[in-house]
Amino acid sequence: MLYFVFGILSPILLNLLHLVTGIYIVKVKGNAVSLGFTGISMITKSIGMILLTWFGVAYLGLDFRLYVPLLTFFWFFTHVLEAFAIQHYMKQNESTLIKSVTENFNKTLKNK
Repeated sequence: MLYFVFGILSPILLNLLHLVTGIYIVKVKGNAVSLGFTGISMITKSIGMILLTWFGVAYLGLDFRLYVPLLTFFWFFTHVLEAFAIQHYMKQNESTLIKSVTENFNKTLKNK
């Protein structure tokens, strides 16, 4: 049960917390601030993963050969899902200037 709670649910909840906060920041503060939050969230997620690893292996005595792969797999998987979700909301929040520059650039590449 501890492997499930700390190896699977904890990294999912950690990334879900960052996802909800990231979507809120994109919607309210904009894309530029969201990129800053993404950098900061890398640090906070790393701290969270170090604490979860320490707590599971050293404090609870879980077998690191099973616990660490579970923890890192579910953290990485939800991290990738979070990246796609944030990217989706950032594209919805793009300014018309950025959209026109991107479209013109893509047209230029296709013509060559």
